Amino acid sequence: MTMKLYYSAASPYVRKVMVTAIETGLRDRIETIPTDAADLSGPLHGENPLGKVPTLVLEDGRQIFDSPVICEYLDSLHDHARIFPASGEPRLAALILQALGDGMMDAALAIVMEGRRPEAFRYGAWIDRQRHKIAQGLDRLENEADSLAEGGLTIGQIAVACFLGHAEYRNVITDWRGAHPKLSAWYDGFCQRPSMQQTAPPPA
Repeated sequence: MTMKLYYSAASPYVRKVMVTAIETGLRDRIETIPTDAADLSGPLHGENPLGKVPTLVLEDGRQIFDSPVICEYLDSLHDHARIFPASGEPRLAALILQALGDGMMDAALAIVMEGRRPEAFRYGAWIDRQRHKIAQGLDRLENEADSLAEGGLTIGQIAVACFLGHAEYRNVITDWRGAHPKLSAWYDGFCQRPSMQQTAPPPA
């Protein structure tokens, strides 16, 4: 039996789950179901009351959401090195980094969604606030870039890489690489992982 993942290839949160699935050797156990979360009559809304992707449905019918919970669940199903450290400072550091990456994803998505509103109804101050969050996050990641490459793979690194991929894909941040050379170099190296190459979003 397989698990079912309600899925959108353009979602950075879905990409985070798929990278995790590949890195943990579980990809073959997951059936991906292309999903339009905006379709209120679609099956997603019967599985997740929030109507959000990713949503993972287990073999026994239980539903798991959202991406941090799904990723940690998948990490409990294999015998390889864990991407969620078990305890102590390594776990705390990975969870903090995941929270930063996910928070920057939230800000990037807010900018994209606001940009879809008619221009007369866009809230410029709101967009500026989200860009400020992203700018501060990038600066912090640049300052901590050396630690990104230390140790084994963690969920924090995956979250940060999926944010950067989405921000470039949606053109949310421009010219960030020049001001963040260490982060840029780390990201380029991380993107060589097969899990990142296999989960690249479709052409915009």
